[in-house]
Amino acid sequence: MSAYELRKSALVKAATGEKREIEYPRKADGKARYPSEIYGENVFTLKTMAKALPKPIFSSFLKQRRGRQNLDKTTADSIAHAVRVWAMDRGTTHYTHWFQPQTGTTAEKHDAFLSLLSSFTPGGEEVTAIDQFSGSQLLQSEPDASSFPSGGMRTTFEARGYTIWDTSSSMFVQSGPNGTSILYIPSVFISYNGDALDEKTGLLRSNEVLSRAASDLVNLLEPEAHVSHVYTTLGTEQEFFLVDRTMYALRPDLKLTGRTLVGQLPPRHQQLEDHYFGRIPTRVMRAISELELECLKLGIPIKTRHNEVAPAQFEVAPIFEEASVAVDHNLLTMDVLHKVAHRHNLRVLYHEKPFKGVNGSGKHCNWAIATDRGENLLDPTVRPETNFRFVIFLLAVLRALQEHAPLLRVAISSSSNEHRLGAQEAPPAIISAFLGDQLNEVLNAIEENRPIKNFSVPQFQTIKVGGTVLDVKVAALPHITRDLTDRNRTSPFAFTGNKFEFRAVGSKQSPSFPVTVLNCAVTSAINEIVGELRTQMGSKPSPSEEDKLAVIRKYIKLTRDVRFEGDNYSAEWVEEAARRGLPNIKSAPEAFTYLIKDKHMNMLTTDTGIFSQGELMSRYHILNERYAKDVIIEAETLKTIVGQQILPAAFEYRKTLAEAAAALKAVGVEAAPEIRILNELTPQVVTLQQEYTKLSEAVAKLIDDESEDSNKHAQAAYDTVAPAIAAARDAADALETSVADKFWPLPKYTELLLTI
Repeated sequence: MSAYELRKSALVKAATGEKREIEYPRKADGKARYPSEIYGENVFTLKTMAKALPKPIFSSFLKQRRGRQNLDKTTADSIAHAVRVWAMDRGTTHYTHWFQPQTGTTAEKHDAFLSLLSSFTPGGEEVTAIDQFSGSQLLQSEPDASSFPSGGMRTTFEARGYTIWDTSSSMFVQSGPNGTSILYIPSVFISYNGDALDEKTGLLRSNEVLSRAASDLVNLLEPEAHVSHVYTTLGTEQEFFLVDRTMYALRPDLKLTGRTLVGQLPPRHQQLEDHYFGRIPTRVMRAISELELECLKLGIPIKTRHNEVAPAQFEVAPIFEEASVAVDHNLLTMDVLHKVAHRHNLRVLYHEKPFKGVNGSGKHCNWAIATDRGENLLDPTVRPETNFRFVIFLLAVLRALQEHAPLLRVAISSSSNEHRLGAQEAPPAIISAFLGDQLNEVLNAIEENRPIKNFSVPQFQTIKVGGTVLDVKVAALPHITRDLTDRNRTSPFAFTGNKFEFRAVGSKQSPSFPVTVLNCAVTSAINEIVGELRTQMGSKPSPSEEDKLAVIRKYIKLTRDVRFEGDNYSAEWVEEAARRGLPNIKSAPEAFTYLIKDKHMNMLTTDTGIFSQGELMSRYHILNERYAKDVIIEAETLKTIVGQQILPAAFEYRKTLAEAAAALKAVGVEAAPEIRILNELTPQVVTLQQEYTKLSEAVAKLIDDESEDSNKHAQAAYDTVAPAIAAARDAADALETSVADKFWPLPKYTELLLTI
């Protein structure tokens, strides 16, 4: 079957293939179960654990979870027995320590509960099969650490590593093959020497140091508060594309790199602005509905689903949770969606820019800080100008951005996210904060020691404390309360009511490292502000209102330059940011160098103690190595597609045109149209052949010249191979519009984006 016939067959299958539907869970009386009844049924929650364990054992576990004591063997064995019984009642045969190596994904190794018990009798050895799961097996496992990225921290023969149960995240079961299930134990991953080899260890450490710093600040500002623990909350808006799996199978670039390396936009794509919040296609709705059901069972609180801006692009978003749990749930959601999409003959694409010319995908991370009393420290309340606690925490976040914006740029940098950042759809590489008119006025008024100005009153609105009431003068419509701030979709770091939305995070990356870096930067800023407050208050037991105002005014002035309310996409902002001294880091390899600059390295190592220097250098090398490898894989894939598919298709079309022209001339018929097309096509083929050669030479040189300096190698990939990929793509895309459709070997954007 020719490539064209395969394309058409895939189109037919996409349109007429069997549609999967599942039955929503029902009660014994036939009525549908409420989502709240399904929520967490496959999770070994604290409530489930409390029912399964003796009270002293459960109390001992809670003390360990709160950091008050170590987990003793008796407690570990009791929990292991209880969770094994609970899991096996659900068809579980295996368990796995589920962790986050520095690959951007998760990893797991399955071990069976089955064990053999030997006894010896006069007749010989007697072997009995038993089901067993001990406390030591629950607490840790020993995967081979040599095959995971270590950034030079480990050599191949140093293979020992440990996964350790993260007791702050609940265990859960997931469906396996043939009606079985697998018990998942959320874990961290460390080396034999105790170095963090994963993404999660740093996140958990950063949560603890932020908790200590923020608790100190709250208790200093409000001595009667007695806050003992502060935690970060996170909500991850996950964007993705869904394409037909049969079409996907015909695109080697999607399979190997996650994005299309060639392809022209169809005449209609997103320019009518009718896809965003439009009707979700039936096939997609079935898949997302099944995803939500699976997530309900796993205790993942998916709240929102909708079409995104580009065709075939969608989003799901959860209710906010404690940050490390939210990260686990985001990675689990991505994994579940991958499996569910497969069942519906769909393929999910998490690449930040799978299709050139339409919007890419991000993972908006909504971040806030809350106390153990449930108070959101970033809630401005109805009078933010008198809520000094809120203002000080707001300024701490701004100070973190001002001092360590390059680190946030590092945390979001990858070869894939580079295709999205700075485009007219995503935040630029310049890190700034949007607060909104009212909060800006609050800060300005405090700094200038004056009353807050009244805002202009739009027609049909009346001012209300803490916001405005909107009246659209239609009797059947209720009045609504307007938020304190508008939303600035161009800002990389926007305040949105009672949280910050970090919009620059890539859709396929784990949120762990970006949140870790943000936590650390804010911790450093809080510690700095606490020091200023203590200096200002002198020997007083707590700071006075004047002391607080003095420090607040100082930090309003210090952080003014990082606040920007305008269009982050504009060229004017680039110029203005340069005048303000804000870094504009234009490439990932350049960004990576900031990770090991003294100022930022000291903050992450000496000041907060989140990483050792070795752990940080490891991450630096891994980031650089991954960038160069990604670019090389893309280059080699594009070479294969151009050399083995596109150029042969163009040659075949040229031959057909030439033969047609010759045949027409032989019978005395005008062949000018064929000759004109042939003459237009030939230079395009020549150009693609030339760009193919340049690409081949560039990637060969990059591979041959691999340097011990990982950043130098990544920078060379950015400077030489990435532009060669872009040039070869442009030449191939030009041919797509010239070559007759029946000769084109790959599914086109129309077929990929508009067939679901």
